[in-house]
Amino acid sequence: MANTYTQIHLHVVFAVQGRHAAIPEAHAERLYRYITGIITERGQKLLAINGMPNHLHLLIGLRPDMALAELMREVKASSSKFINEQRWVAGKFAWQAGYGAFSYSTSQLPDVIRYIEGQQAHHRKQTFQEEYQSILDRFGIDYDPRYIFSAD
Repeated sequence: MANTYTQIHLHVVFAVQGRHAAIPEAHAERLYRYITGIITERGQKLLAINGMPNHLHLLIGLRPDMALAELMREVKASSSKFINEQRWVAGKFAWQAGYGAFSYSTSQLPDVIRYIEGQQAHHRKQTFQEEYQSILDRFGIDYDPRYIFSAD
């Protein structure tokens, strides 16, 4: 795309189906490397990745030639398949439908990266549900609490 200049930074949050603690801590780094590979192979830039056993946070530099929905569909489908092939969990692993995506300016990136890198410490004080609702509230996103944490 000649003469197209963009700066799109998105913080994406998504959960394990049913928000079960299904991502084994011993395998988290390997999963993060796998997801990094998916994003990089699609020509996008991963700036940060971290999470907890029940959810993940990504900070992505998104190029305008790819829709976020397409990228997330690929990340979630491929990483689910990878986790199932590795047999890290009993039964079938799946991500919950949907995700949250929040945009940030370049000047905000260091704070967002620190936030993502500090997930383990952060979640000693706040549950994933509290964290997610806080992000939605901060961005002024209307939501129905009955549905944002559905078990699908």
